[in-house]
This record gives sequence, structure tokens and C-alpha cells, in this order.
Amino acid sequence: MASLRLAQLAAWCSCLAPLHAGSRATEVPPGPGEAFEELGDAAAAARFFQPAQLHAGLTVAAAPSFRGPGNRDQRANRELPILLWWSGGLFPHFPGETARIDCPGGSCLATKDRRVRAHRRTRSLLFYGTDFRAYEAPLPRLPHQTWALFHEESPMNNYLLSHGAGIRLFNHTATFRRESDFPLSLQWLPDLAYLRRPPLRSLPEKDRLRRQQGLAPLLYLQSHCDVPADRDRYVRELMKYIQVDCYGRCLNNQKLPNMRLMDTSTATTEDSEFMNFISKYKFHLAMENAICPDYMTEKLWRPMHVGAIPVYRGSPSVRDWMPADHSIILIDDFGSPKELAEYIDFLDRNSDEYLKYLKYKSPHGITNQFLLENMRKREWGVNDMSLPNYLNGFECFVCDRENARLNAERNHKKAHGKSLAPEVHIAQTTHMGCPSPAPGYGNIEDIPDGDSWKEMWLQDYWQSLDQGEALTAMIHHNETHQGKFWDYMHKIFLKRTQHN
Repeated sequence: MASLRLAQLAAWCSCLAPLHAGSRATEVPPGPGEAFEELGDAAAAARFFQPAQLHAGLTVAAAPSFRGPGNRDQRANRELPILLWWSGGLFPHFPGETARIDCPGGSCLATKDRRVRAHRRTRSLLFYGTDFRAYEAPLPRLPHQTWALFHEESPMNNYLLSHGAGIRLFNHTATFRRESDFPLSLQWLPDLAYLRRPPLRSLPEKDRLRRQQGLAPLLYLQSHCDVPADRDRYVRELMKYIQVDCYGRCLNNQKLPNMRLMDTSTATTEDSEFMNFISKYKFHLAMENAICPDYMTEKLWRPMHVGAIPVYRGSPSVRDWMPADHSIILIDDFGSPKELAEYIDFLDRNSDEYLKYLKYKSPHGITNQFLLENMRKREWGVNDMSLPNYLNGFECFVCDRENARLNAERNHKKAHGKSLAPEVHIAQTTHMGCPSPAPGYGNIEDIPDGDSWKEMWLQDYWQSLDQGEALTAMIHHNETHQGKFWDYMHKIFLKRTQHN
């Protein structure tokens, strides 16, 4: 799903600028003498700032991407700080590999050309968390450069970032946690109208379909089965007490109406046929693949959109974001799957009580001021071509921080040591900080050795800690060769075994 969303976002980026009043129509051509002398390769340097060339003498920048809201920065390209997208697949500018971005606090050059990595003006390297691997990190880490992390996806994609040793490698962060520098907590909520939309089906219609088609009260639709949240183990126990229709590969006991609905991209794009199908159910088991504060996905918001009640497990802080007090059922509010099943059955038989969970769809029904305020302040959009997307937003955030850092360093130098050097911003554990995976049902002691979940995810979580510590040690020792990573890992392993 991560690669699909990013591909959709990349395609969307390419057509934002023509619709955005502040966007740039073409890439900035180089001025006289703006060759990139430090690159060493004269031909590459000459091309570095050039717009796309389709034919000799013809300069074209077809449908360029969003270049920032604009500013009064008069610096030439050769004077600007450079942001290097080390994870080039996320580079949000088309066409070409380099673009000038004009952000509120100043301009920068954004590029995915790794040849500028050691350049004195390359101020920050931008990484995508899912792709970041400690054993592939660019070494040595240069003292004048910061590292920026963009990670909107599941914590399971890279548990290194959930440990202090991993997240503190970064200076700028954009994650699903509200504590991160550029929070993406509401990345799956397009707008408040998405929640306010009337239910796709009335309650009497749902009850009629239930009788006619023999539907269960609960829908469970998953094809990603062995995940850190261990959700299948819980659902399997819940099914002893209440009927659950399971579609997809996980605990499958029902077939989807056609092959088209089996394609995960159909669900991700909120295909109308898919949405119509899931709207038949009164309750949706909405269980994230990993547990972490503020990690909330379409599994939560989509049932609310169609007018079903999510039966949710995922973010422990999810209540903070809900439109009203009665919006979802939290699995962890119940002592056992049996108690949860009894409550769902109660709501299923009492229409008035059921409808209380949908009051947020009525006029003025969204009463959570925290949610309202966060949506009001959000500077990026979801499926909203009048706003920059969160990739462009984070890029400008890093650009502004780097321009501010550059100015602070210059002022410090001018003061000849009479003022304090600017502090280096370092990410904190709370910028990701997800807990160790725990069983979806029961105690870890009750799960036998050889269980695939137990062997996979607990080991992955704690090995990620070792990898973060190994990379940190390599940076502190100014290592230049990535091949030494496993030597450092071996030392950490020996140290742990000695202490145990």
C-alpha cells in the first residue's frame, strides 16, 4: 500500500503547479557563471540547473510540480542551500532531477542527484523511513549536514525509527506522531466533509440486507495477515462469540462479489463499488497493522465515511482525534472478546443506541475542538489540488529550517564567538517511539515457541535497536565504509550477551 500511495502522490505532484497561484511555471534557468564547480564533472555541472531539453534549442517544462508559495528571495541558484532527496523515489518535482523551491522563509534547491552529496551547500539529506536502512546510510556523515526523515507509513516498515538510537539520527521529522516536527497524524482524513457525509445506507436498509443476504453484523477485510499488531489472533477469539464475515486472505470465510474488489488498489482508491459493498455492514473491525500513538489509517476513517461504526484497535491516543465522544468502539475498553461481542450485539438490537455513534454526521455534530483546530491549521491537503501535498509541505519546512540555521551560523561567525553557536535540533523518541509488538490476544508466555508472529516481530523490533546503536557508533567514529556495519553489530551483540 505504501508504494501505491506514493505512486499516486507522485502523479498528483506533477499537475499541482498549474492550479496553484503561487507556483512557478518553469524551472529556473541558470544565470551566468552558475556552474556547479565543486561537482568535478563539468558536463554534469552544466546540466545541473538546466530545464528539460526535448530537442536542441527547445526548452520545455511540461506541467511542472509545486515549487512553493513564493517569496522575495533574490539569491541566484548558486547561492541557495541544497536539499538532497536521498530517497529519490519521493522527489516531488517533475520533470528533471532538480528544482528551485520558493518557501516562506527563503528559497532552496531540491534535487535527487546524489553527486552533490558532499557539496558544501548541500545542507540536508531527506530520507523516506520505509527505505532507510542503517547498513546503507551515507557515510561519513558530514558535520555541516542535517538528516530529515519523512515517514507516514506503518511503524512495522522500519522499527529502527521507534528506538531512541534510530530516531535521534535525524534533525527534522515528519511522521504520524503529533510530536514530530511536521505532523502527519491526519494524513488519511481529507477534510471534515468526509466525516459529515450522510451514511451511504440507512439503518433500515442495512437491517434488510442483513436478513436478505445473511450478512454478519461485523466485517473484517484483511489480506495482510502476519503483522505486529497480531490482529488475527484477536479476531479468531472474537469469532467464538459473534458472527464475523472475513474477506481477503486473513481468516477468510466469505468471497468478495468479484475479482475487481480483491485488488487492494480498489480499496485504497476508495472505488465506488468497493465503498458500496462495505457500507452494507453495521460494524467494521478496524485494526491497524501496528500499535503506536497517532498511527491512524483508512481502516479508521473509511467506516466513519460510509456510516458504519469502527470497532477499533490501533492508536492508543485515538480518542483525542475523534469527532465526538460517541464515534467508535474501542476494543481495549473491554476485558475480553466475549464482553466486546456482547456490547456489539446490544447495539445491533437497539437502533437508538446504535445511531448515537453517528451523531457526528448531523449539523454541528463534530464537537471535538482539538480535531477542528488541527484541521483548520493544516497547511497541506489530501486529494485537494488547491493546497500543496505533505511532501511539498515537508520539503519547504526543511528548507525554511536550513535557511534559518544558515543565517544563525553566519551571525555567530560575525560575532567572533561573542554569541552562542546555534543549537543543533535533534529528534526525540516521541517523534516515533512505538512500543514493542504484543500479542493480539492472551499473554506472550502463552504463545508457544515456533509461533510465526513471535519469531518474526519481536526479533525484528529488538534487532532494530542494535542497528540504530551500530550506526550511531559508526557516525561517532567517523567511519567512511558501510561494510564495517556488521562488525559494529557483532560488537553490540557480544556486549549484550556479556551483560545477560
